[in-house]
Amino acid sequence: MNFPYSSKKWLTLSIAAVMATSIGVGAVASESGTAAPASQTQGSQQNDKATTAATADNSKADANKTDATKADTAATEDKAAANGTADAKAADAKNTSPSGTTGTTNASDSTSAAEQMTLAKAIEQAMQTNSKIQTARLEAKTADINQSLAYDSAADMRGLLDRSLEASKQKYIGTKQADLTKKLNQLAVKVTENQVKLGVQQAYYNLLHAQADLELKKQSLNRAQTQLKVAKAAFDVGTKAKTDILQAEMGVAGAQAALAAAENTLEINGMKFNEIIGVDVNKKWKLTPENKQIAAPAMNLQQAQEQALKQRHEIVQKEGELELANTTVNVLEDWSMQATYNGRIAKNNVEKAKLAIEEQNRQIKTEVAEAYLNLNAARVAIDFRKKAMEAAAESYRLTNLRFENGLATTLEVIQAEEELAEKENQHLEAIRNYNLAVVNFENALGVNK
Repeated sequence: MNFPYSSKKWLTLSIAAVMATSIGVGAVASESGTAAPASQTQGSQQNDKATTAATADNSKADANKTDATKADTAATEDKAAANGTADAKAADAKNTSPSGTTGTTNASDSTSAAEQMTLAKAIEQAMQTNSKIQTARLEAKTADINQSLAYDSAADMRGLLDRSLEASKQKYIGTKQADLTKKLNQLAVKVTENQVKLGVQQAYYNLLHAQADLELKKQSLNRAQTQLKVAKAAFDVGTKAKTDILQAEMGVAGAQAALAAAENTLEINGMKFNEIIGVDVNKKWKLTPENKQIAAPAMNLQQAQEQALKQRHEIVQKEGELELANTTVNVLEDWSMQATYNGRIAKNNVEKAKLAIEEQNRQIKTEVAEAYLNLNAARVAIDFRKKAMEAAAESYRLTNLRFENGLATTLEVIQAEEELAEKENQHLEAIRNYNLAVVNFENALGVNK
């Protein structure tokens, strides 16, 4: 049977009733002026004993309650200590976990320890430590030395055989050839530097894109985890089925897989970036966002092509090769050797140099046209992708509201979230593609910044 009061409350009420009865009996005896009967005296004594016993029981109950309270307190402290230990272990596991969200602490430490890097600084670093540039510079120096050695040897031989005016003239032509060769070697280094510069810019934007993509994947995982919590809460109160939880868990698993892939991509792009700038491949950087949002080119395509033909190092290099070939022919003509094998080879080299210039012109015009058209297309794509992302975000918000009101399923929410994640990725990629399009257009024009 359930009583409205606790045992302690009933004990207090009983004591009060006994005391009230004793007081009532005493009052009646006083009023009549006679002593209370022996039975009443005996009953009073019994009541006093009962009161004393009840008081003792009450004290004992209080003592037991105090002991129980101490036991509860000790148990609570032990539980808290156990929970603290478990939390500490969980924190350690979280810090040492290699996966995306569970490694947040390590990622934060790594980011804070990473050195700041800008695009200009990256290009400057590559100009100093990139292996291709260093090799090109060494090859240019070696070519200059070889040219000087060849000229000195030829001059010494001619000096032994002929001290005539023609020998002096040949020496002058040889000097000109050496100067042209040195100029070509320097242009070859410039071409290599421009190629490396373009590669650095591309690697920089790829790494920047990978970092931003990783953040998007973390946001997507957070949305999936939130949806899983909502599905579990709805299942606990009986408003959703077990299948909703399974679908939400599937969404979380998919988001975790996408996050792991993004982490791998970031690691690979980081190594490629370090490789091209010529530093330790495992070095971590905190990149400064570089957005090349510029106005549309003021020039038309034909003007852009004409400007590129004037500025590109490749054209200057090919023209230098033609000049060198013509110089060789002139030397052979001065020595009346144009009809010899060497003379005919020299003339063939001149024709080859002319063809090389024509081919280089066509190649540069094609590169400029491609870069020009890609730049315009990339600019339009950014606006389109941004609107698509905004529409997907609104659709996801409305689907969540419908789900909260029981008008949408968990699967519909997951599909809306996946659509939003895809549109976010496409918008981010459109920004990356536009930045790369600007870089390629500037490189095609021969712009040096």
